[in-house]
Amino acid sequence: MESVEEIATRVLAAHDEGATIERIVDTNPGFDVPTAYRVSAAIVAARRARGERPVGWKIGYTNRAVQEHYGVPHPIWGRMYDTTVSTVNAGNVPRASLKHLAEPRIEPEIVLHFARTPDPEMDLTAMAACVDAVGHGFEIVTSIFRDWRGSAADSIAGGSLHGRYFHGRWLPASKGQDWVAALTSVEVTLLRNGAQVDRGQGANVLGGPIQALSHFVKAMDTISGERVLPGEIVTTGTLTQAFRIAPGETWTTAVSGLPVDGMALRFR
Repeated sequence: MESVEEIATRVLAAHDEGATIERIVDTNPGFDVPTAYRVSAAIVAARRARGERPVGWKIGYTNRAVQEHYGVPHPIWGRMYDTTVSTVNAGNVPRASLKHLAEPRIEPEIVLHFARTPDPEMDLTAMAACVDAVGHGFEIVTSIFRDWRGSAADSIAGGSLHGRYFHGRWLPASKGQDWVAALTSVEVTLLRNGAQVDRGQGANVLGGPIQALSHFVKAMDTISGERVLPGEIVTTGTLTQAFRIAPGETWTTAVSGLPVDGMALRFR
């Protein structure tokens, strides 16, 4: 069996090249989820060493329909970086490159910004009170395993499928509002080249974005003891199915239930 460092080196090279590789579970019998998170930590260390700075976390497979479609029965998580996260100004339609992204797909998501560290023992209301701003954006997910056939352990070791994240302006999370309910009921319409392809709502991600956050905080505490730090962001999973994207396409969203901007990206 390959060492954690050998697997991490191979995975990072695949991401850098936009290449696909054989599933790790096929070449390393017994490769499991705890080992995959050790690979993930080694990749974070390697990216830090070359100057990349972690800015937050992505939670994947929070949408039950997506879990069923890809055969991954539980959420996963991984790091996002200053080199992979971008802010989109209102009214802009940036041209986003798909270069070095293997088999890319697009996911409309709710993202949270933290003023305080959420604790695993907190209830949902206390979790929400740690958030000082909410936003909406697109995660571009990528699979280095051909035809998106990676297991849960493969997906975790592969960076939890994170490719890029684009989000709009932040909406301050004002005190006195029930953010658990507000984020659960938010709705998004997803369009490709102006034609609707899907609709989704906050409830699709484990019952709501704060519910997804709670699951993540508790599970990460069990696996590694890590915490979400003040100033970090967490994106909480796709509200719709994940769709293949290709150069020349323009993808947009319309959001209802929250006064946040829709997103628009043109791919090249």
